[in-house]
Amino acid sequence: MQDVLKVAMPKGRIYKQASKLFREAGLVIPDDIDDSRKLIIAVPEAGMEFIMAKPVDVPTYVEYGVADIGVVGKDVLMEENRNVYELLDLGIARCRMSVIGLPDWEPVLNPRVATKYPNVASQYFRERGQQVEVIKLNGSIELAPLIGLADRIVDMVETGQTLKENGLVEQEQIFAITSRLIANRVSYRMKNERIQALCDKLQHMISAAASEKA
Repeated sequence: MQDVLKVAMPKGRIYKQASKLFREAGLVIPDDIDDSRKLIIAVPEAGMEFIMAKPVDVPTYVEYGVADIGVVGKDVLMEENRNVYELLDLGIARCRMSVIGLPDWEPVLNPRVATKYPNVASQYFRERGQQVEVIKLNGSIELAPLIGLADRIVDMVETGQTLKENGLVEQEQIFAITSRLIANRVSYRMKNERIQALCDKLQHMISAAASEKA
């Protein structure tokens, strides 16, 4: 009997795009998993079991081996800094991490920066020799400069529409974000043939899609 490959997957936008890519690569992945309330979903046709997780938890599940592989945004990988293998850039769920503020923002001494990504923000400003106070928030980061909680924010930007509607502007781009395929270090050795075969199929689809756009 073939070993089941356990896959940690975030629900929502990343799952929809990742599952589409998996299906294009020839894997039998249902398209309605994201609508289910189940947290663990077996897909015996593909020899897989999906663990539906919060995006921020995916690398933790993979690091500790409860999932063999996972799909996660580069933003989460940078913030969590988990001990996993980053195998493949899937090129999906594209957005960017940026420094954001009001249009009339002017530099101040020891500014406050609000963010869901305190490690990313601290490292970014530290590398530039800028001393800031980082405030961790969990939601509605855009509120911080509007109510005077912070001078600027560090957050993900996809279309920029939310910023525009709240009178905010991107000031600096920190890095581009796409979703990555990651693996547990032990699983990558023990299930190397299956994981590498999956990587090869996905890479083929990604390369083919890139060639079509070129």
